[in-house]
Amino acid sequence: QDFVPPYDATVVARLKSAGAIVVGKTNMDEFAMGASTETSAMGVTGNPWDTTKTPGGSSGGAAAAVAAGTVPLSLGTDTGGSIRQPSAFCGITGLKPTYGRVSRYGLVAFASSLDQAGPMGWSVDDVAIGLQAMAGYDPRDSTSVNAEVPDFTPALAAEDVRGMRIGVLREGLDQDGISPAVRDALATAESVLREQGAEIVEVELPHSKYWVPTYYVIAPCEASSNLSRFDGAHYGYRVGDAEIAAADSGPLEAMYSLSRAGGFGSEVKRRIMVGTYALSEGYYDAYYNQALKVRRLIRNDYDAAFQQVDLLLGPVTPSPAFALNEKTDDPIAMYLCDLFTVGANLAGVPAISLPGGFDAAGLPVGVQLQAPVMEETRLLRAGNVFQMASDFHTRRPPTFTANHSQ
Repeated sequence: QDFVPPYDATVVARLKSAGAIVVGKTNMDEFAMGASTETSAMGVTGNPWDTTKTPGGSSGGAAAAVAAGTVPLSLGTDTGGSIRQPSAFCGITGLKPTYGRVSRYGLVAFASSLDQAGPMGWSVDDVAIGLQAMAGYDPRDSTSVNAEVPDFTPALAAEDVRGMRIGVLREGLDQDGISPAVRDALATAESVLREQGAEIVEVELPHSKYWVPTYYVIAPCEASSNLSRFDGAHYGYRVGDAEIAAADSGPLEAMYSLSRAGGFGSEVKRRIMVGTYALSEGYYDAYYNQALKVRRLIRNDYDAAFQQVDLLLGPVTPSPAFALNEKTDDPIAMYLCDLFTVGANLAGVPAISLPGGFDAAGLPVGVQLQAPVMEETRLLRAGNVFQMASDFHTRRPPTFTANHSQ
């Protein structure tokens, strides 16, 4: 709070250079840890389609700002679905680029091998403009890939998806808690893309059942390491001298422990403790090292699938937006919001969330396309063709209408 950064992140600097006007910063789950924007120290954000519902997370404020008509484009970060899930909940389009396609310089690290910034807007056109401006090699980011950024314009000019093989992912759709609206949206997307010339085939990713447990070992471990720098000494929150002096322990230990206890919320503390435990002596090989081996198997699944198909089609979330406070006392239920999204992060592949329909209550439902590494062009082509043949991305929530009638 009250911190003014001395420099711009690379993605922000590039957007400004392209002519973007930065309006402000949007609300998010603390340190990007959450799926509902309810762990934010700045308060809760409502969903513009129904303010009693969550906009999703962690980039919930960014999605809500677009859906409410405040801005046409926003930035989010996606460690396990934090661009795609709120985009689905808010009925907008959100793109997670290939890991390394967009610079992470200036991004506060959560899980360094998973984090990726990306654009959020109403349409594929919008996010393509954002990606074109922000993507590219950055020598200040050691994870940045030194690859040429293609011109995405031709992808947006395609009129169909003839010649494309699209694999449909159905793993997990038979579980309890999967909304019928999610299945319906997937079926609709299948039908639309088939009508536009795509060949639809069935594909399986055998290790998909391990996505969530693998993610929730690797991500907390990396968070534990990254957040150790927030210690009250270097920067960030620090308790006052009076609190330190009143502590039973020595002043240095008190400064560290009290600053971290007061400066982190409960969800962040939970993940730090889980990660620290998994990295501790005697457990590193059993948890973190084992999770890395499973991650390799997950990436192998993707590589094998993309030998058969050009894109993968599946759901984004198990359900439409849920009510605020509905899952706050059940961390496992909250983590399962990432059921269909974390695979792309573990494999490092690009993925896009597209508005795909509505449930009976009028809440948006998203569908997801995933592509091989560095093949954002395929996502944009197929996503744009889908949007030309459907109108889900053109519908607006009541708050948008109210904002623009004044």
